[in-house]
Order: sequence, then structure tokens, then C-alpha cells
Amino acid sequence: MLAEHRLSLKPLDTLPPELRPTDEAQAYRVQDALHALLSTRGLGRVSGHKIGCTTPVMQAFLNIPNPCGGGVFETTVHASPASIAHAGFVRVGVECEIVVELGRALPPQPAPYTREMLADAVVACRAGMEIVDARYVDYSRLDTPTLIADDFFDAGCVLGPRIADWRGLDLAALTGITWINGEEVGRGRGSDVMGHPLEALAWLANQRSRRGLGIEAGDFVFTGSVVATKWLEPGDHVVMEVEGLGRIEATFTAGA
Repeated sequence: MLAEHRLSLKPLDTLPPELRPTDEAQAYRVQDALHALLSTRGLGRVSGHKIGCTTPVMQAFLNIPNPCGGGVFETTVHASPASIAHAGFVRVGVECEIVVELGRALPPQPAPYTREMLADAVVACRAGMEIVDARYVDYSRLDTPTLIADDFFDAGCVLGPRIADWRGLDLAALTGITWINGEEVGRGRGSDVMGHPLEALAWLANQRSRRGLGIEAGDFVFTGSVVATKWLEPGDHVVMEVEGLGRIEATFTAGA
């Protein structure tokens, strides 16, 4: 059902009670099955990861107090500047994020990953625009496990330039800003993301490790939005900038 609603752009009202995941552990098992199905239905492999609700602004926005993970499919990844059809979504929005790219794999392990040990695994950082889709009749009426099962709103991304020389930057101190049609609509700091963006990476690595899963070398991770989600109208032009990591832009065209 989740796959059919996503591919057809038919808004999901709710899942029948007997099909709803009862907790987050069950939700991630459904998400894994959904990834396998969507990969065979034309979206390609999961080449990246997103973490939602890592910042106070997003936890307040969605009324969810803890981080939630999801996957990003390779066919939904765009380079900046991007031209993307607004009609390809139910209700499209964007989020401004710091993205990390892994230079080595993070396999499951008994001991927890820490922010300090993960810094050596990050080979590059980028500014990132996560594309989200409120593909629901009313997402506020859906429970958190159902949202996790459906990749927590993920619908793709736009990646900025790859910054390999990132270690001289204080990721927690970087400011991210979003403009829509030339007007600033929000800004935040890297420290809003669980105190430091690499804390979010550690959360994801440990969450996946507990499920017997790792993160592959070359995968990217969106660490969480420093600006509340901004919903878009056809034709909107979005520019985001993360201090030290560059600018990205995308136009959500009115055409099909």
C-alpha cells in the first residue's frame, strides 16, 4: 500500500489498523521491505540516508521528540542547480541541511559509535536540500511508526558541491539559510542538530547497528534540517546556503 500510494501520488489517508506498525522497531522492518520493493519499481538503490527530527525546530514542527531515519533513492538525487517538476509530488517541501559523506563503511558493531570516532569516517561534507513530500491526506493524524515506515516524508534531495577540506570548519557553528524567490524564509545553526551534526550521524549508525545493518562507504547522510520545512508553490525558486559549504538552488517548475 505504501509503495502504490507513493508511486501513484495518491494521498494516503491512513493504514488499516491491522496493518499499522505498532512501534518503531516494527516500522523500520516495514521500511526495509518498502525499500526493497521500490528499488525494483524504478527508484534504484538506496544511496543515502536522511534523519528527521534532530533539531528542536523540527521536533516542534512535527510534535515528535526523537530522531527518525529514512532512505534516499539514487534516482531522486539531483545536482545543483536543479529543475524539478512541482507536479511530481503530492505536497512538496524543502529542508536546509548539512550533509556528510562516508569514506569508509560503518558496519554493525557491539560497542556504540561516538561522534569522535566517526569524524575520521567522514570524507566530505556538503550543503543539502532535502526534498520532502507530505503524501498524506493529513500527516498530523498519522502516528510516528507509520511515518517512519514510509521514509519519514523523504522524496529526494539536491546536493551542493563536495567539500573534502571540511575539517577546518566547526560544523556546529555553521549557519544555514533558506531563500524562496529571493526572500529569506529561515535560518539555523549546525548546533541545532543534536548539538553537533556528527551526533546525528552517530545516532543513525547506532540505530542501524542495533538492527544488524551498517552504512556503506560512499553513502551520504542528511543530518537534519536547521530550518523548518518550507512548502512550495509551482514555479518557486529555492536557494540554500550553509556557511563554508556553499550554495545550492532548485526551481520547482510548473510544467509536468
